[in-house]
Amino acid sequence: MDKHELKERTKRFALRVMRLVEALPDSKAGWAIGKQLVRSGTSVGANYRAACQGRSRVDFISKLCVVIEEADESAFWLELIIEGELLDSGRVEPLLKEANELTAIFVSSLKTARLNKAEEK
Repeated sequence: MDKHELKERTKRFALRVMRLVEALPDSKAGWAIGKQLVRSGTSVGANYRAACQGRSRVDFISKLCVVIEEADESAFWLELIIEGELLDSGRVEPLLKEANELTAIFVSSLKTARLNKAEEK
């Protein structure tokens, strides 16, 4: 998967997160979790785009760490939605799977970037 495909995939993830948040119940828990999820879920794509514009490998690595944190945080909020029974798990699990896949992809990218940086020396 190249960076353009990954940019598009993270954008689709953000859009799916936004739609899911709209379906959360109008409750204190739904509002609080929804706010956190929409922030982290949309941040994955935004920060990946920023990483792609990094001025150096060090900058790319630093920004990629943020992407990983946001993708993993999104997975956490999705798990809470499922375990707190705020929405039907069948509706949330595909998005949770995508959050976990994105996390794994970016962790792998981070390892490669760090290895390439070490080889530069």
